[in-house]
Parts: sequence; structure tokens; C-alpha cells
Amino acid sequence: PQFGRHSSVEVKGGSEDLRSLYADLSADPSENISLRLNMGNQDNNSFRDGVSGSRQLFAPSMSWQLTPDLNWLVQYEYSRYNRTPDRGIPGIDGRPADVSRDTTYGDKRDYIDDKSQSLRSKLSYELNDNWQLRHTLSLFKLNSDFDNTYQTGYDSRTKRVNRQRWQQDLNTRNIYNNLEVEGTFDTFGLEHRLLTGVELGSQRRDPKLYTAAAVSTGGQAVPSLDPFNPDKNLRHTGKMVASSYNHSEVESRAVYVQDQLRLNDQWQVLAGLRYDNFNVETHNKLLDRKDDRDSHSTSPRLGVVWTPLENHSFYASWSKSFSPVGGGLIGITPNANGNTNDLSPERTRQKEIGVKSDWLDDRFSTTLAVYELELYNRRSRSVEDPNVILLTGLQRSRGVELTAAGKIVGNWSIRGGIGLQDATVVKSNNGDEGNRVNNVAKRNGSLFVTWKPEMGWYAETGLTLMGDRYADNANTVMLPGYGRWDALAGFRQKDWDLRAALNNISDRTYYSSATSAGQIQFGDPRSLVVTGTYSF
Repeated sequence: PQFGRHSSVEVKGGSEDLRSLYADLSADPSENISLRLNMGNQDNNSFRDGVSGSRQLFAPSMSWQLTPDLNWLVQYEYSRYNRTPDRGIPGIDGRPADVSRDTTYGDKRDYIDDKSQSLRSKLSYELNDNWQLRHTLSLFKLNSDFDNTYQTGYDSRTKRVNRQRWQQDLNTRNIYNNLEVEGTFDTFGLEHRLLTGVELGSQRRDPKLYTAAAVSTGGQAVPSLDPFNPDKNLRHTGKMVASSYNHSEVESRAVYVQDQLRLNDQWQVLAGLRYDNFNVETHNKLLDRKDDRDSHSTSPRLGVVWTPLENHSFYASWSKSFSPVGGGLIGITPNANGNTNDLSPERTRQKEIGVKSDWLDDRFSTTLAVYELELYNRRSRSVEDPNVILLTGLQRSRGVELTAAGKIVGNWSIRGGIGLQDATVVKSNNGDEGNRVNNVAKRNGSLFVTWKPEMGWYAETGLTLMGDRYADNANTVMLPGYGRWDALAGFRQKDWDLRAALNNISDRTYYSSATSAGQIQFGDPRSLVVTGTYSF
């Protein structure tokens, strides 16, 4: 909430039965209280056969200035996303299957239903003109369940698409407590902005996962499909068996400190350090086995900015971070034979140097960056025993990016950029060493041109370019590069705005992403979206 903020209502409609209504409402019932309500509903079908989705949002919030020095911000959000899962198409003979864009391999009963709630309270107290104390308490709950039949890949021997079926009921509850202080002070003529705090977290996670019973135990196989003419009447009707049923508890503690130091008009330095400790306790209710895991790590960061000229700033940054065992891997320890999994944290290193520049009397800006990102201690399965997890993987991405945005003359402006990246699997137990990292192109770029007067008609058009990528780290399936042309036009007055966006104007068939060689996503075909916004 912001005092004096206007409200707005947005209506949207378009291709594939897109229908959306969204409201952003603000009110100030007193000079000390400001209210805001965001709510909306969206329904849409898809160019993909049998795929649809529905979203709902309800998010009220309040900002209450309790005293001149104390503010209380309270935010609640409820969201629901019910949709048909779309796992794309498989790769065949090194390329995405040569099928129409609406071809799917799921089941008509497939669904994913996510319902989440979050509540956040933030107290901000001005200790004096230079220092502020903040306390944040947040609660998050998620209920997610699905029934999902999806393709696992193409079998070149049978010429069929193999499938699997899973069901899940997941409940998650997270609570986080954060206390921090931020302020400025001077030492020996140097300006400091110091931030320090502590964070306590508690997570509870209860996933129940079921899969199609194995044929060897009297179960029924999930029917495979012809990739070019899938028969949707072929479905799994056999029994489902529990694959995993775990109760996991995570307790986390963290302390951090960061100092932004201004040496003079040309030099600024930022240094930060964060220490985290995680304790994961998991109870496998199927095997009645328990185990726990402690992990801790220190995450440093360092940045320097040098401004030798008024409109040009050179910068350099270095940071390390880590990812403890959790998420999809919570509960893996009790399932491991002899508990031989290495469940130490995965880690990340990032280095970057660049220059930010302003041109044409600050109307136009550019950023040139060179970076290296390393993901090490990557989890991978042992070749000798796929049930054992090892931490020997290393992925490295090196690249350069140039971005630009701003006005060039009159009401005309441009924005865009180009990126060159080499992302490689450096170490792996799976025979992937030397391969390109999946779903990462060596080259990408975009360029958009906009004409936008203060009021009245406006328009924009541009190109998005993407080089070829691999669908998997084994580099068995190549996704060809593409170029997509988009445009929009609109008319704007003081209180309202009406615009129409036409995407993929040439209706080019392309592939937007892939999670594996068996699951490749089509990009959207030509589509029209009309949006009207009224502010009051």
C-alpha cells in the first residue's frame, strides 16, 4: 500500500479463449492507514490438445503508521492454479518429433491443482534519522496434488512413446522469522551503510507419492503410444502403489552482515557475509526409517564500483552460495541402502566484470558484462549403483552480454541486447563431460523499437532471436534456433489504456524449452491478446 495511490481495473481477452479480469484497488481510510487489494481471475485453453488452466488471486494488504517512528505492514495472499500438465513432445532421431503443435501424450484425467496461502507481518521502527530496525514474520502453506501421465521418452526399438503415471498429495508449511537493523555512519571520513540480521526458519513437508504398480508385482503397464497418431483412449487402469511417503522437518538458522562503503566520489565497495545452518529430519513412513542431516555453509559476496567519468561506471563482483539438501531430495537419505548418499550442499561461484554507461544526456544507457558462473558439487547418480547420489559434478558457464535501452530521438526508443555463452558440463559421473548444458544457447539476442508519445497512439515491434540448444546434457536431441517477431499497438488517455499485442506474427514453429530429451515444449503459435486498463 502507498498513500494517495490510484486504483485500476484490467480486462484481457485473446486467442485460445484467454479471459482475465484483474483489479488493483487502493484506499486511505485515515491519515495513518493505507489499504490495498489485488484480486483477479484468469481462464485459458491452449493450442495444445486438451490443455487448459485457471488462476485465482486474492491479496489484501495494510500499511499502518502506528506512531511517527513505527510502521506495520501486513500482507495476505491466496492463490490457486489448476491446470492440465503439458509435458510437450519427445525427441526422435536427434530432433523434436515431427508432429503437429497440438499433439500431446497425456491422459484426459491429468491435472495439477496448487493452492497456496501466505501471511507476512513487517514492523519497521526508525531508531533515529540514520538507523532502522525491522522485524518480519512470514507464514506460507501449500497444498498440491496431481494425477499425471507423461511420456518418459521415445523407444527406437518399439517405435513407441513410453509413459509413466504418478499421483501426489503434498502439504508444506514454512515459517520464517527475521530481525535486522540497517543504518549509515561515518568512520575516518568514509561513509558506511551497514545491514545485519538473523533469520530463523521452520519447514514441514508431507509428500505422498504413488506410481503405477510394476508388472513384475502383478501391476499393469502404462500403455505406450504411437508418436505420430497417439490414441488417447489407451490409458492406465491398473492399481497405483505408494512410491514414497515421508514426513520431513527442516530447522534453519542464519546470520548475515553487509557493509556498503563509499570511499569517495569515484569508488564504492560492498562486502557481505552470510552463515547458514540447516538440520533436516526425515521419517520414511513406508519403511519406518528415520534419518537426519546437518549442513552449514558461509556465503561471501564482494563488489566494487569505479566511476572515473560522470556517465561511466566500471564494476566487478564475486560471490559464493550454496544449496542444502532439500526440496525434491528431502527424504532421499532413508531410502538409501546403507545411507551411503553424499548429501553435502551443492555450491555456486559467480564472477562478473562490466561497465554501465549513460549517453545522450542520460536518455540512453548501455551495460556490457563478462561473467563466469560455476555450479560445483553437483548431485549425480553413481554409474555402479544408480541408487547412490555423489557430489562430483561441475557445470561452468562463461559469457558476455551487451544490453541497451532508452530514447534515441523524439518519441522513439529502443531496447535490446545480445548474449554469447559457453555452458559446459566439466565433470560428471554420467558420461556427459565436455557436453553443452541442456537448454542453453550459445547465442541469443533481441531488439525492440517503440514509438510512444505522452498520450494518444503508441506502438512497438521487435525480434527475439535464440540459437540452437540441446534438450539434454547427453546432447542427444537438438532444438533448432529460431527468430520470433512480435508487435503491439495501443491508444492511451489520462485514465484508460487499450492495447492489442500480436505475438509470433509469422506463426513460426519453434521450441521454447525442454526438461529432457523426452519432454520438449513448443513455443506459442501466432496469438492475439487485447488488454484494457482503467485507472481511477
